[in-house]
Amino acid sequence: MIYFHDIDPIAISLGPVKVHWYGIMYLLGFTAAWWLGRKRIAAGRLPGVNADGFSDLLFYAMLGVVVGGRVGYMLFYALGDFLHNPLLLFKVWDGGMSFHGGLLGVLFAAWWWSRKHRLHLFDTLDFVAPLVPLGLGFGRVGNFIGAELWGKYTGGNWGVVFPSGLPAPLNGLDLATLKEQFATGALNPYARHPSQLYEALLEGLVMFLVLWAVSATPRHRYVIAGLFALLYGIFRFAVEFVRMPDNGVYVAFGWLTKGQILCVPLIAFGLVLLALSRRAPVLQPQLPVQAAGAKA
Repeated sequence: MIYFHDIDPIAISLGPVKVHWYGIMYLLGFTAAWWLGRKRIAAGRLPGVNADGFSDLLFYAMLGVVVGGRVGYMLFYALGDFLHNPLLLFKVWDGGMSFHGGLLGVLFAAWWWSRKHRLHLFDTLDFVAPLVPLGLGFGRVGNFIGAELWGKYTGGNWGVVFPSGLPAPLNGLDLATLKEQFATGALNPYARHPSQLYEALLEGLVMFLVLWAVSATPRHRYVIAGLFALLYGIFRFAVEFVRMPDNGVYVAFGWLTKGQILCVPLIAFGLVLLALSRRAPVLQPQLPVQAAGAKA
């Protein structure tokens, strides 16, 4: 079955104020992380930390995602444009966020918060890792709604026709005309893999289920963070085979993408963490201490 993508990226329009679906997806991701994190705090999954401490951690992590994601995108995917016009860094409304940059931002935020609370960095990261995948999944759904980061042509009688992914002169036609051509089957050869939804399934739902299940009982330090790095690296590397390369350019061999190159150190890092976990201590749950004056 072939689907014609015709989703308005703007969810709510109130005069000059426009709320995009992508922003809503970010909000859903942070809300899910907050709700799940509160449950893990209540279960004592980060000993010595109460709800207030977790709120601080989430705030730092949110800053890390946004700042790191934007800076990472400019450095990894738009360095030339950034050097020509550094102010592009602040034009977040034009889109452009990097997972790998966001990850580095979260790592720095977690390090800063852990240092402040005198906790081992990887105890914090093991706590945070299961909270992230749902946000990644929501973000990829946002990419799909916004018709960005689409995949390659399927070459079959299934896929998604993205108007923004049509070649010239088709991409210059109005939406009504494109719908008429789609109804005749003329656009079927341009059906693409909905790679955004593949990533939403793998990086979002599958990773969440695995990490949440593994973290439900005490585990050696490094295990959860290691699984997160390993699974994300493998899933992203695999989906890149059916996703259009960034800026339409392969880095090497006619198939290797920049996204795959960035996943290699992530996969290696995950394997190293899993190896280290074999001799690491097991973090036992410990119910948080109530803040002064708080009611039980």
